[in-house]
Amino acid sequence: MSLRLTPDADAEDLRQVVRDFLARHGDTEAVFRGVEHGWDREVWRRFATELGVVGLDVPEEHGGAGATFREVAVVAEELGRSLVRLPWFSTAVLGVGVLRHADAPDLLAELASGEVTATLAYLEGFDGWDPDAVRTVAEPDGPDGSDGWRLSGAKTLVLEGDTANVLLVVATVAGEPAIFLVDEGAAGLVRRPLPTLDPTRPLAELLFDGAPATLVVGGARAIVPKVLDRARVALAAEQVGGAAAALDMAVSYAAQRLQFGRPIATFQAIKHRCADMAVRVEAARSAALWAAAAAADAPDELPVAAATAALVCGEAYTWVAGETVQVHGGIGFTWEHPAHLHVRRAATGAALFGTAAASRDTLLHQLGV
Repeated sequence: MSLRLTPDADAEDLRQVVRDFLARHGDTEAVFRGVEHGWDREVWRRFATELGVVGLDVPEEHGGAGATFREVAVVAEELGRSLVRLPWFSTAVLGVGVLRHADAPDLLAELASGEVTATLAYLEGFDGWDPDAVRTVAEPDGPDGSDGWRLSGAKTLVLEGDTANVLLVVATVAGEPAIFLVDEGAAGLVRRPLPTLDPTRPLAELLFDGAPATLVVGGARAIVPKVLDRARVALAAEQVGGAAAALDMAVSYAAQRLQFGRPIATFQAIKHRCADMAVRVEAARSAALWAAAAAADAPDELPVAAATAALVCGEAYTWVAGETVQVHGGIGFTWEHPAHLHVRRAATGAALFGTAAASRDTLLHQLGV
């Protein structure tokens, strides 16, 4: 089928609204403040409710905007430009993604309202996203789970795992993975923030010792890959935004920095470096647009498009962020300058939902090579 790759006028209006909001509440000062003190709950409330960006692709009858994944990708791109810490990715991408595929309208409405934040807890070690690697176990309270469930096990590298109101946890029942809801205040739950390379994207370890849980949906083996494809597309859009911001930062600095009495932007080596960065950014944007269009209109194309975007955008952002530091010279990796934050975000993002090698393997498998 023919895909509309470019966002329409409404999506571009949304982009401008989000960009203006983040210019006021997600500037460099706000980013560093978020690193030190966590995300600002008032900014999040306004971002979620006034802009309505949590439930963009949630149907209107469930409290959402009834838009498509193109609009979700637009917001992801703008957040990638800003790097401000907000629980949007964990809630609007992972949480909403799980609940959409689980057909849980009541919970969807809660997330779309912005009053509840959520995240997906899946990884348990270095075995990746293989469903057979899940060791967290769900035991029924009562003969059939009608009185609830109890979870025992551990999860790691959970986005916003230390602050999310709702934890969507993958655990096994009779050897098959299912998805359970655990409340933030559940007895038997311990949440530990993890030290990370990227301080703007917090990760946590979760420990479950008979923690009470509610079954959301069985069949996680079929649902989680779809949620991960959705996440990879949103992450690719975010990486495009980050790469574009890093490029803008490099060009602006090169135009201002004087060497031998002239801006370094006039030096051929710097011109070539910035031109190469621009080419990488546009190639990544093309891959991300295709993936977002597939997520919106062509689910059969999504696995290939998502794997392609993950590979292209992840590598582009990593390279562009590194080149930005080179253009800035020594100040680019000082704590006071934000250039290093893009290097950190690029490095962690490239492995967040699978490494480049894993994306290549997925892509080759999808193409039947």
